Amino acid sequence: MRQAKTRRGGTRHRPWPLSERPGYLIRRLHQIHVALFQEACGEFEVTPLQYSLLSALAVRETADQTTLAADIALDRTTTTGALKRLAARNLVERAVNKDDRRARLCRLTPAGAALLVKIEGAARQAHRATLGDLSQREQALFIDMMQRIVAGHPSRDSAAAVFD
Repeated sequence: MRQAKTRRGGTRHRPWPLSERPGYLIRRLHQIHVALFQEACGEFEVTPLQYSLLSALAVRETADQTTLAADIALDRTTTTGALKRLAARNLVERAVNKDDRRARLCRLTPAGAALLVKIEGAARQAHRATLGDLSQREQALFIDMMQRIVAGHPSRDSAAAVFD
């Protein structure tokens, strides 16, 4: 806790500066990345979350919604909503799992696979722009540090090994 002298000689509490708080900086960096992603990929009308789902489906080919939610470290409800929006655009196909009628299996449609190919360059541009003020060495270190931080909190990590 920081203390500052008052004019009368007492002290008052000075809060931890936002610019030094990891949570604040991570949230701001996420906001910046989403804005850069929208600038680079706006013509494709896909959010970063939807891009992650399309990418996860490209890796897995077919997956249930719970697995996809774990892959991208999101709750199932948010993931299901995003998948419904992608299905409405014919980018993802969702079908009842014949082995478990409560589950839905998802896969990329040909249109979804084609969009993923088209958006890849713009998405990479957004990621490069996010880290653009860092040297290549610093970027690699930053990515490594983020991976270590995430790996250090396994009880809070729902991402599957598919992306390791």
